[in-house]
Amino acid sequence: MLMMKRRQGEAILIGDDIEIHLAHIGRTRVKIGIKAPRNLAVVAKEVHLVRNENRAAAEWAAPPDLSSLAERVRSSGAQESGSRSDEKFEG
Repeated sequence: MLMMKRRQGEAILIGDDIEIHLAHIGRTRVKIGIKAPRNLAVVAKEVHLVRNENRAAAEWAAPPDLSSLAERVRSSGAQESGSRSDEKFEG
């Protein structure tokens, strides 16, 4: 990891395409501006971590194959209706 000292208003270059500006330095926070190519995703690390957790949870809790469930419902319904047609009505 490279550590650099910068003052408010100064910038850091990463390669030829990425420029980081120190816009404001407060008591507990630093406001930075990032210029990067549009095809390069720039997000806070926390956003990236939450996105990955959400994707993992969505894959883990994937819905079951509904076609097999629908087929089981159809076949159980056919069995029930078939057994009822054999019953005789006595009145």
